[in-house]
Amino acid sequence: MSPKTLIFDFDGTLADTLDAAVKIYNDLAPKFHCRAVNLKDKEELRNKRPQELFKIFEITWFKLPFLLFKIQKKLHRQIETIKPVEDIVETLKSLKTLGFNLGILTSNSKKNVTAFLIKNDLANLFDFIHSDRNFFGKHKAMQHCLKTQNLKTDSVIYIGDETRDIEAAKKAGLRIIAVSWGFNSREALIKAGPDRTVDKPKDLLETLEKI
Repeated sequence: MSPKTLIFDFDGTLADTLDAAVKIYNDLAPKFHCRAVNLKDKEELRNKRPQELFKIFEITWFKLPFLLFKIQKKLHRQIETIKPVEDIVETLKSLKTLGFNLGILTSNSKKNVTAFLIKNDLANLFDFIHSDRNFFGKHKAMQHCLKTQNLKTDSVIYIGDETRDIEAAKKAGLRIIAVSWGFNSREALIKAGPDRTVDKPKDLLETLEKI
């Protein structure tokens, strides 16, 4: 079956939130007894899996939900300054014109995502936003999203910027296009084995014709 629905990750894939999130994290790190991120090491860190980063920065599974909540709360105050990834707006409009249903699956808050979409005149392009902090694994969040939206796996392609997106999509039985402009580097993404990897939003159009 040809894909009818494209589900996008939000942070790093649609919204250029990485620098803002790192700055907020560094402000919070001392309070959570975590290590701060040295911005000079950012490119090297893009080659790491999230599980490796948690170990490096001393983020335990106990700390993680509280840390994420604080980051998202502070990020909401800055949502007016967060920009869409370059060229993603034009690409989304083209995909919608071609007849794709567009959705968002994110661990960010629905409040943050909605504010971003409204600010950037994108709200009318998306059919749904599914916010899900599932600590049993992102594949569970994907499965929950599919069930909630009444979607079949063979009619959906997931689009994300992290190695954990690829791992989760495989577990959930979804095809995935990895994008190299977000959290993880192209090298790290390819090692994780996505169905396709793209380097620019406009490349999505050509790639979807072949997948």
